[in-house]
Amino acid sequence: MFTLAQETPEDWWEVEALYDTVFAPGRGALSSYRLREDVAPIGALCRVARDGDGILGGAIRYWPVKVGPVDALLLGPVAVHPTAQGEGLGAALIRDTLARAADLDFARVLLVGDAPYYSRFGFIRLDGVEMPPPTNPDRVLGVALKHGAWQDVTGVVTRAA
Repeated sequence: MFTLAQETPEDWWEVEALYDTVFAPGRGALSSYRLREDVAPIGALCRVARDGDGILGGAIRYWPVKVGPVDALLLGPVAVHPTAQGEGLGAALIRDTLARAADLDFARVLLVGDAPYYSRFGFIRLDGVEMPPPTNPDRVLGVALKHGAWQDVTGVVTRAA
């Protein structure tokens, strides 16, 4: 059994170690990381999952970005420790944080990921939304937290000011 909680400053390095475990050490070279450099994550949407012994099993973070002139959230990374994968923890983190983002009045979320996995959360391919290269456009996905939030939104994804 895992409990979801707000990520705290004390969690930061443990979460980073989880990301290093789950993703390749070169994860920082991905184009999505350029959008996160020198930008603080949205703290209210950064969550951790711990088991009954306090062991970190998963984590998720969100970052502010722009799509053209429009505000959006960049989901990611989301990671589940290999020993906890397959238990629905990643899905729980995503559902929890999407609901929180909607409650906080955010309108839209995007990510780079696998459509078959993320479609169950409402994510669809975003035509006309360009992540920095090299990003496969088929993996640029978004979900509207408010009706029509992605309608007519196109452009290059850039870091929030």
